[in-house]
Amino acid sequence: MSQYIDIAVNLVGSPLENQLEQVITEAQAENVCPLIVIGSHIEESQRAIVYCQQRPQHLFTTVGVHPHHASEWTSNSSELLAELASHNNVVAIGECGLDFNRNFSPKAAQLEAFEAQLQLAANLNMPIYMHCRDAHNDFITLVKKYRARLKRAVLHCFTGSYEEMQQCIELDLHLGITGWVCDERRGTELAEVVKHIPSNRIMLETDSPYLLPRNLKPKPKSRTNYPKYLPVIATKIAKLRQEPLEDFSQQCFENTQAFFNLEHHL
Repeated sequence: MSQYIDIAVNLVGSPLENQLEQVITEAQAENVCPLIVIGSHIEESQRAIVYCQQRPQHLFTTVGVHPHHASEWTSNSSELLAELASHNNVVAIGECGLDFNRNFSPKAAQLEAFEAQLQLAANLNMPIYMHCRDAHNDFITLVKKYRARLKRAVLHCFTGSYEEMQQCIELDLHLGITGWVCDERRGTELAEVVKHIPSNRIMLETDSPYLLPRNLKPKPKSRTNYPKYLPVIATKIAKLRQEPLEDFSQQCFENTQAFFNLEHHL
């Protein structure tokens, strides 16, 4: 049976937080373990570390400031994140990046916070975990500026075009693919693009509790997405790529283990 690692679980401050044991148990039943918890601001990152300390074999986390929270960035944010990053269960800096779709923080603040976290990841020699929505050109420009100094870099929840994918791959980025690819309404372009992502650059994620795969059968009563649904996403992508599920899943598992250096953190 295939093994999976979910690289995007929005645990803290979501419906999943009150169902933690159930979430982990149900994911394990589907061979989804460990889970990578996302830290999207400093307090959330702190809380995520506490959960990881309680379940060290099952949870790892990132620590960072999401573009939605970029206006909260201060002169000592990098220092605080560096301190958090010293915990053994922290595997990347982020989620950080740019989101010009909703602009919950001003563009200037987003650019400042993102660049500071790129610098931090480079200084700490840690992977960086990134977000980009409606900001591709600015995103690529900033990443290109730091890429040579970055250990490893992933753009999570990639939903871009073929050309955008190519630009990411040219920068040696990994791409996280969600259940967006299972959406027959808005995921058709991504369904084509995933056929062309190099096999050593793809990782799998649910982005739970968001982005419930629309091809689940039977359709769940709740719209909450869970890590246990990750194999559904893997099956869809393997079919699109015309690869055996076992081979594709194993490749993604190995990509993820290596990217986050999980064997070192266990």
